Amino acid sequence: MIRLAVRVRRDQAELVLAELLELAPRGVEEVDIGADVVEYAVYGAPGELPALPDLEASAGGALVEVVTTEIADDWSQRWREFHRPVVIGDSLTVRPPWEPPGSNSIDLVIDPGQAFGTGAHATTRLCLELLLGLSGAGGSFVDLGCGSGVLAIAAARLGYSPVLALDNDLASVEAATENAAVNGVSVEVRRFDLRSEDVPAADTVTANLLGPLLRAWAPRLAAVPARLIASGLLTAEADGIAEAFAAAGLREADRRVAGEWGALLLERA
Repeated sequence: MIRLAVRVRRDQAELVLAELLELAPRGVEEVDIGADVVEYAVYGAPGELPALPDLEASAGGALVEVVTTEIADDWSQRWREFHRPVVIGDSLTVRPPWEPPGSNSIDLVIDPGQAFGTGAHATTRLCLELLLGLSGAGGSFVDLGCGSGVLAIAAARLGYSPVLALDNDLASVEAATENAAVNGVSVEVRRFDLRSEDVPAADTVTANLLGPLLRAWAPRLAAVPARLIASGLLTAEADGIAEAFAAAGLREADRRVAGEWGALLLERA
């Protein structure tokens, strides 16, 4: 197994990540190297990884270094150690299938597979916190960029219906479909391209995307729901993104922050 890491300047990291996900749609690992550098890594057998020229082109002037490392044979087992249960208050537990059940009233089993989103990353956790705070909201629900299906499955368990999970990555569609079945909830999962398709109508939409994408697509996203949970943004981007959605008709009702990441609850006035 090979680990291929691309180190880029932090001020360009989000834009580079968007390009890297085109080359490695199954997801990338993110590691903070220092105050000014972020490392994105992908794993695979020799010959399966993106070509170096493609990576260099994606990173452009933000590139700092490319590092290739051979991973030990027990990598697949050690990988499990990084996926631990996520517990949010006394309401929700999100755990991988190899961990025992939690004691909270909602216990979700999520196999991360090769899709992004196990509940552990700050962007997903912040979305879950905001979703749990919408007591009794209910109604229809759409999850944009569903990854492994955490948010959509949690919404279904919270009583939202119908629930639709959308992602452009085929691995995410497969993972979310399997995880919904394991958790015994009704979630429609399908492939979706926000660049060419309109967001389906819904009472509540979660969009765990990148900050630049949220800002660029604010008018289209805001046209659909009564409320939207926007995450995947850096705290430094939050004010600007909130302003973009306010101009489109959704105003900030709540904000959550974890380290450098932020999430916004936006509601129609």
